[in-house]
Amino acid sequence: MARKKKPPEHENHERWLVSYADFITLLFAFFVVMFATSQADKGKAQQLSDAVTKALDGEKAVAVVSAVLGGTVDDKGQGNAMSRGPGGVVKDLPKKLPPEEKKPQKLAELAPSFKVLEEALAKEIQSGKIELSMQGRGLVVSFTQAALFPSGADVISTDAYQGMGKVAAALAKIPNPVRLEGHTDSDPILTPRFHDNWELSTARSIAVLNILTERFNIPHERFSVAGYADVAPIATNDTSEGRAKNRRVDIVILNEEGVRGEPGQKVQSSH
Repeated sequence: MARKKKPPEHENHERWLVSYADFITLLFAFFVVMFATSQADKGKAQQLSDAVTKALDGEKAVAVVSAVLGGTVDDKGQGNAMSRGPGGVVKDLPKKLPPEEKKPQKLAELAPSFKVLEEALAKEIQSGKIELSMQGRGLVVSFTQAALFPSGADVISTDAYQGMGKVAAALAKIPNPVRLEGHTDSDPILTPRFHDNWELSTARSIAVLNILTERFNIPHERFSVAGYADVAPIATNDTSEGRAKNRRVDIVILNEEGVRGEPGQKVQSSH
């Protein structure tokens, strides 16, 4: 008796769904792992380390944790997983940020200081002991020799302290560098203390420096000292009146232009 043939089985056209589902599952797992490693923090690392340590001995546990979190293990068995992200890219930050460099202090505008000194020194200006002027290099306060020193000497008279104190008060309120410039007339000098006008003019500048720094506590690093002898007169040396004007010490509060001529000075605009 002939057997009946089994009808042919229908071809399963949905088998691809199984492979597709497996692929999606693996892809999902991959992104979960990537997300977990990218979001690693100290708490997760510690939890993972504790869990692995229970199953493995210490050194192997450290190696596994470091490998999972993308780090490496050094020769002491210490992992650096927290300093690396996925792919082992180093993300180390300096333990201590470098200190911010101090910026040079801006130079003050000198017009307000000129007005303040003009009012404060009105008595001295009226008597002719002090002159104020605004020049290209800055604000110039000129003390006549008669207002500060006996003839041929570099010791400041105590009568000049009041006027110098007013100038010092103005200097304390502004950051600008100050140059002290000593001047003489053209009459030569030769004494046991001073061999010429260069020594006398410089010594008088230094005497003013000492009063401003020691008596009125203006920082010495703000100053420079110059002696010009008779080479920078402001009046003729042919008359006694002109020579009297030339014998002076100028306290020059430097502006930006004046500071450019000073060695080692950094100029920063106040604008």
